[in-house]
Amino acid sequence: YAAGHIAGARNIPLGELETKLAGAVKNKALPLILVCQSGARSGRALATAKKLGFDNAQSLGGGLKAWAAAGLPVEKA
Repeated sequence: YAAGHIAGARNIPLGELETKLAGAVKNKALPLILVCQSGARSGRALATAKKLGFDNAQSLGGGLKAWAAAGLPVEKA
């Protein structure tokens, strides 16, 4: 996360997602985009988010690597 992330992103490790997601995102109806470095962990995170009732959750295909490769902005902490 410190090395680079999408503006406005919040860092919740996959192992803590089940306990921390509801506190970080109060409105389960809002769109939620899950991002990791390559898209693999965010795919697993998507299953957890859906289980928790985040029906509008999506995983960013290709992850942050694909985002940066497309020339989209990345912030550093």
